[in-house]
Amino acid sequence: MLTIPYVHGAPNWLDLGTPDLDGALGFYGALFGWTFRSAGPEAGGYGMFQLDGGTVAGGMTVTADQGAPSWTVYFRSDDADATAAAASEHGGSAEFAPMDVMEQGRMALLRDAEGVRFGIWQPGTNKGLDLVDVPGSLCWTELYTPDVASAKAFYGGVFGWHTSDIPFGGGTYTTVGPAGADESGTFGGLLPVDADPAETAAGPYWTPYIEVTDTDAVAARVQELGGEVRMPPTDLPDVGRIAKVADPYGARFAVIRSAARQD
Repeated sequence: MLTIPYVHGAPNWLDLGTPDLDGALGFYGALFGWTFRSAGPEAGGYGMFQLDGGTVAGGMTVTADQGAPSWTVYFRSDDADATAAAASEHGGSAEFAPMDVMEQGRMALLRDAEGVRFGIWQPGTNKGLDLVDVPGSLCWTELYTPDVASAKAFYGGVFGWHTSDIPFGGGTYTTVGPAGADESGTFGGLLPVDADPAETAAGPYWTPYIEVTDTDAVAARVQELGGEVRMPPTDLPDVGRIAKVADPYGARFAVIRSAARQD
Protein backbone atom coordinates (compact mmCIF):
# COMPACT_ATOMS: atom_id res chain seq x y z
CA MET A 1 0.00 0.00 0.00
CA LEU A 2 1.32 3.43 -0.93
CA THR A 3 1.46 5.93 1.90
CA ILE A 4 2.45 9.53 2.57
CA PRO A 5 4.90 10.62 4.02
CA TYR A 6 7.35 8.83 1.76
CA VAL A 7 10.36 6.88 2.99
CA HIS A 8 13.60 6.01 1.22
CA GLY A 9 12.92 3.50 -1.56
CA ALA A 10 9.15 4.05 -1.72
CA PRO A 11 7.37 5.30 -4.88
CA ASN A 12 6.97 9.06 -4.55
CA TRP A 13 6.56 10.35 -8.12
CA LEU A 14 5.14 9.33 -11.48
CA ASP A 15 5.41 11.04 -14.82
CA LEU A 16 4.37 10.67 -18.43
CA GLY A 17 6.46 11.25 -21.53
CA THR A 18 4.17 11.72 -24.53
CA PRO A 19 4.43 13.11 -28.07
CA ASP A 20 1.20 15.08 -27.59
CA LEU A 21 0.75 16.63 -24.17
CA ASP A 22 -2.53 18.34 -25.08
CA GLY A 23 -3.91 15.09 -26.44
CA ALA A 24 -2.75 13.21 -23.36
CA LEU A 25 -4.42 15.77 -21.13
CA GLY A 26 -7.65 15.27 -23.06
CA PHE A 27 -7.40 11.50 -22.59
CA TYR A 28 -6.49 11.44 -18.88
CA GLY A 29 -8.79 14.34 -18.11
CA ALA A 30 -11.75 12.47 -19.57
CA LEU A 31 -10.66 9.19 -17.98
CA PHE A 32 -9.76 10.29 -14.44
CA GLY A 33 -10.83 13.93 -14.18
CA TRP A 34 -7.22 15.17 -14.18
CA THR A 35 -6.34 18.77 -14.96
CA PHE A 36 -2.91 20.14 -15.86
CA ARG A 37 -0.83 22.88 -14.26
CA SER A 38 2.35 24.06 -15.96
CA ALA A 39 5.50 24.12 -13.84
CA GLY A 40 6.42 27.40 -15.52
CA PRO A 41 8.47 28.51 -18.53
CA GLU A 42 11.73 27.53 -16.84
CA ALA A 43 10.56 23.89 -16.61
CA GLY A 44 10.75 23.24 -20.36
CA GLY A 45 7.09 22.37 -20.79
CA TYR A 46 6.91 20.06 -17.78
CA GLY A 47 3.80 20.25 -15.64
CA MET A 48 1.58 18.50 -13.13
CA PHE A 49 -1.52 16.41 -13.60
CA GLN A 50 -3.83 17.27 -10.74
CA LEU A 51 -6.98 15.90 -9.16
CA ASP A 52 -9.04 18.07 -6.82
CA GLY A 53 -6.09 20.43 -6.51
CA GLY A 54 -3.54 17.74 -5.58
CA THR A 55 -0.74 16.51 -7.85
CA VAL A 56 -1.13 12.90 -8.99
CA ALA A 57 1.58 12.80 -11.70
CA GLY A 58 3.86 14.87 -13.87
CA GLY A 59 4.02 15.05 -17.64
CA MET A 60 5.93 16.49 -20.57
CA THR A 61 6.31 16.25 -24.32
CA VAL A 62 8.94 13.85 -25.65
CA THR A 63 10.06 13.46 -29.25
CA ALA A 64 10.61 10.14 -31.00
CA ASP A 65 14.38 10.41 -30.60
CA GLN A 66 13.96 10.96 -26.85
CA GLY A 67 12.10 7.69 -26.37
CA ALA A 68 8.79 5.94 -26.74
CA PRO A 69 5.68 7.25 -24.94
CA SER A 70 5.75 5.83 -21.43
CA TRP A 71 5.06 6.26 -17.75
CA THR A 72 8.05 6.37 -15.41
CA VAL A 73 7.83 5.39 -11.74
CA TYR A 74 10.16 7.26 -9.35
CA PHE A 75 11.34 6.08 -5.94
CA ARG A 76 12.33 8.37 -3.11
CA SER A 77 16.04 8.68 -2.46
CA ASP A 78 17.56 10.33 0.58
CA ASP A 79 20.70 10.93 -1.53
CA ALA A 80 20.27 10.76 -5.31
CA ASP A 81 23.99 10.66 -6.01
CA ALA A 82 24.56 7.78 -3.61
CA THR A 83 21.58 5.88 -5.02
CA ALA A 84 22.80 6.35 -8.61
CA ALA A 85 26.25 5.13 -7.56
CA ALA A 86 24.71 2.08 -5.87
CA ALA A 87 22.73 1.32 -9.03
CA SER A 88 25.96 1.33 -11.04
CA GLU A 89 27.69 -0.88 -8.47
CA HIS A 90 24.89 -3.45 -8.78
CA GLY A 91 24.95 -3.66 -12.57
CA GLY A 92 22.61 -0.81 -13.49
CA SER A 93 23.29 2.37 -15.42
CA ALA A 94 22.30 6.03 -15.55
CA GLU A 95 20.19 7.29 -18.45
CA PHE A 96 20.32 10.76 -16.90
CA ALA A 97 22.78 11.38 -14.07
CA PRO A 98 21.53 13.09 -10.90
CA MET A 99 20.65 16.71 -11.48
CA ASP A 100 18.92 19.48 -9.59
CA VAL A 101 15.42 20.49 -10.64
CA MET A 102 15.53 24.09 -9.46
CA GLU A 103 14.74 24.06 -5.74
CA GLN A 104 12.16 21.31 -6.24
CA GLY A 105 14.54 18.39 -5.69
CA ARG A 106 17.24 16.24 -7.27
CA MET A 107 16.41 13.50 -9.76
CA ALA A 108 17.93 10.87 -12.01
CA LEU A 109 16.67 8.38 -14.56
CA LEU A 110 18.33 5.00 -14.12
CA ARG A 111 18.15 1.51 -15.58
CA ASP A 112 18.33 -1.64 -13.50
CA ALA A 113 20.60 -4.62 -14.18
CA GLU A 114 18.15 -5.91 -16.81
CA GLY A 115 17.80 -2.53 -18.51
CA VAL A 116 14.41 -1.49 -17.11
CA ARG A 117 14.02 2.25 -16.60
CA PHE A 118 13.00 3.87 -13.32
CA GLY A 119 13.51 7.22 -11.67
CA ILE A 120 14.68 8.48 -8.32
CA TRP A 121 13.56 11.69 -6.63
CA GLN A 122 15.35 13.33 -3.73
CA PRO A 123 12.88 15.86 -2.36
CA GLY A 124 13.60 19.54 -2.04
CA THR A 125 10.58 21.79 -1.79
CA ASN A 126 8.60 19.14 -3.71
CA LYS A 127 8.14 16.17 -1.37
CA GLY A 128 6.35 14.01 -3.94
CA LEU A 129 2.83 13.25 -5.11
CA ASP A 130 0.05 14.88 -3.12
CA LEU A 131 -2.42 12.02 -3.60
CA VAL A 132 -1.90 8.25 -3.64
CA ASP A 133 -4.11 5.24 -3.01
CA VAL A 134 -7.38 7.05 -3.73
CA PRO A 135 -9.46 6.82 -6.94
CA GLY A 136 -7.65 8.58 -9.76
CA SER A 137 -4.18 8.23 -8.22
CA LEU A 138 -1.23 5.83 -8.04
CA CYS A 139 -1.90 2.89 -5.73
CA TRP A 140 0.53 0.11 -6.70
CA THR A 141 3.61 -0.56 -8.83
CA GLU A 142 4.65 -3.73 -10.62
CA LEU A 143 7.87 -4.66 -12.36
CA TYR A 144 7.75 -7.02 -15.33
CA THR A 145 11.32 -8.23 -15.54
CA PRO A 146 13.30 -10.83 -17.49
CA ASP A 147 14.82 -12.06 -14.22
CA VAL A 148 13.06 -11.80 -10.86
CA ALA A 149 16.12 -13.02 -8.92
CA SER A 150 18.26 -10.34 -10.56
CA ALA A 151 15.64 -7.69 -9.75
CA LYS A 152 15.55 -8.76 -6.10
CA ALA A 153 19.32 -8.48 -5.83
CA PHE A 154 19.50 -5.17 -7.68
CA TYR A 155 16.76 -3.27 -5.86
CA GLY A 156 17.69 -4.84 -2.55
CA GLY A 157 21.23 -3.58 -3.02
CA VAL A 158 20.17 -0.13 -4.20
CA PHE A 159 17.25 0.62 -1.87
CA GLY A 160 17.40 -2.11 0.78
CA TRP A 161 13.92 -3.36 -0.17
CA HIS A 162 12.53 -6.39 1.61
CA THR A 163 10.78 -9.02 -0.52
CA SER A 164 8.26 -11.77 0.14
CA ASP A 165 7.45 -14.65 -2.22
CA ILE A 166 3.83 -15.74 -2.05
CA PRO A 167 2.00 -18.47 -4.01
CA PHE A 168 -0.31 -16.89 -6.57
CA GLY A 169 -2.13 -18.19 -9.65
CA GLY A 170 -0.14 -21.41 -9.82
CA GLY A 171 3.16 -19.54 -9.59
CA THR A 172 4.91 -17.11 -7.29
CA TYR A 173 4.38 -13.40 -6.82
CA THR A 174 7.13 -11.39 -5.16
CA THR A 175 6.04 -8.38 -3.14
CA VAL A 176 8.41 -5.54 -2.27
CA GLY A 177 8.50 -2.85 0.39
CA PRO A 178 10.93 -0.37 1.92
CA ALA A 179 13.58 -1.43 4.41
CA GLY A 180 12.26 -1.76 7.93
CA ALA A 181 8.58 -1.70 6.96
CA ASP A 182 6.12 -4.50 7.72
CA GLU A 183 3.77 -6.05 5.17
CA SER A 184 1.40 -3.08 5.43
CA GLY A 185 4.12 -1.01 3.78
CA THR A 186 4.30 -3.21 0.67
CA PHE A 187 4.00 -1.05 -2.43
CA GLY A 188 4.70 -3.29 -5.40
CA GLY A 189 5.43 -6.64 -6.95
CA LEU A 190 7.90 -8.38 -9.25
CA LEU A 191 6.82 -10.71 -12.05
CA PRO A 192 8.65 -12.49 -14.89
CA VAL A 193 7.74 -10.68 -18.09
CA ASP A 194 7.21 -13.94 -19.98
CA ALA A 195 4.52 -15.03 -17.50
CA ASP A 196 2.04 -12.51 -18.88
CA PRO A 197 1.03 -12.64 -22.56
CA ALA A 198 0.06 -8.96 -22.42
CA GLU A 199 3.65 -8.03 -21.56
CA THR A 200 5.82 -10.62 -23.30
CA ALA A 201 5.86 -8.90 -26.69
CA ALA A 202 5.85 -5.35 -25.32
CA GLY A 203 8.83 -5.92 -23.05
CA PRO A 204 9.79 -5.31 -19.40
CA TYR A 205 8.77 -2.13 -17.58
CA TRP A 206 7.59 -0.67 -14.30
CA THR A 207 3.79 -0.59 -14.37
CA PRO A 208 1.89 2.11 -12.47
CA TYR A 209 -1.54 1.06 -11.19
CA ILE A 210 -4.22 3.73 -10.85
CA GLU A 211 -7.03 3.15 -8.35
CA VAL A 212 -10.54 3.39 -9.85
CA THR A 213 -14.08 2.89 -8.63
CA ASP A 214 -15.22 0.81 -11.64
CA THR A 215 -12.62 -1.12 -13.63
CA ASP A 216 -15.04 -2.16 -16.38
CA ALA A 217 -16.29 1.36 -16.95
CA VAL A 218 -12.76 2.75 -17.09
CA ALA A 219 -11.63 0.05 -19.55
CA ALA A 220 -14.58 0.82 -21.79
CA ARG A 221 -13.83 4.54 -21.59
CA VAL A 222 -10.18 3.90 -22.54
CA GLN A 223 -11.38 2.39 -25.81
CA GLU A 224 -13.88 5.20 -26.42
CA LEU A 225 -11.05 7.71 -26.02
CA GLY A 226 -8.78 5.96 -28.52
CA GLY A 227 -6.67 3.93 -26.11
CA GLU A 228 -6.13 0.18 -25.98
CA VAL A 229 -7.31 -2.46 -23.53
CA ARG A 230 -4.31 -4.78 -23.37
CA MET A 231 -5.84 -7.13 -20.79
CA PRO A 232 -9.60 -7.00 -20.19
CA PRO A 233 -11.02 -6.49 -16.68
CA THR A 234 -10.11 -9.52 -14.58
CA ASP A 235 -10.80 -10.48 -10.99
CA LEU A 236 -7.81 -11.46 -8.86
CA PRO A 237 -8.92 -13.07 -5.58
CA ASP A 238 -8.13 -10.93 -2.53
CA VAL A 239 -6.48 -8.34 -4.79
CA GLY A 240 -9.19 -6.67 -6.84
CA ARG A 241 -10.43 -6.25 -10.39
CA ILE A 242 -7.70 -5.08 -12.76
CA ALA A 243 -7.27 -4.16 -16.39
CA LYS A 244 -4.14 -3.36 -18.37
CA VAL A 245 -4.46 -0.53 -20.83
CA ALA A 246 -2.50 1.97 -22.92
CA ASP A 247 -3.25 5.55 -23.82
CA PRO A 248 -3.71 6.59 -27.48
CA TYR A 249 0.05 7.12 -27.83
CA GLY A 250 1.06 3.73 -26.43
CA ALA A 251 2.01 4.54 -22.83
CA ARG A 252 1.17 1.46 -20.76
CA PHE A 253 -0.46 1.46 -17.34
CA ALA A 254 -3.00 -0.52 -15.33
CA VAL A 255 -6.14 0.25 -13.36
CA ILE A 256 -7.58 -1.54 -10.36
CA ARG A 257 -10.55 -1.45 -8.09
CA SER A 258 -8.84 -2.84 -5.01
CA ALA A 259 -10.47 -5.64 -3.10
CA ALA A 260 -10.41 -3.58 0.08
CA ARG A 261 -12.34 -0.83 -1.69
CA GLN A 262 -14.85 -3.37 -3.08
CA ASP A 263 -15.46 -4.62 0.45
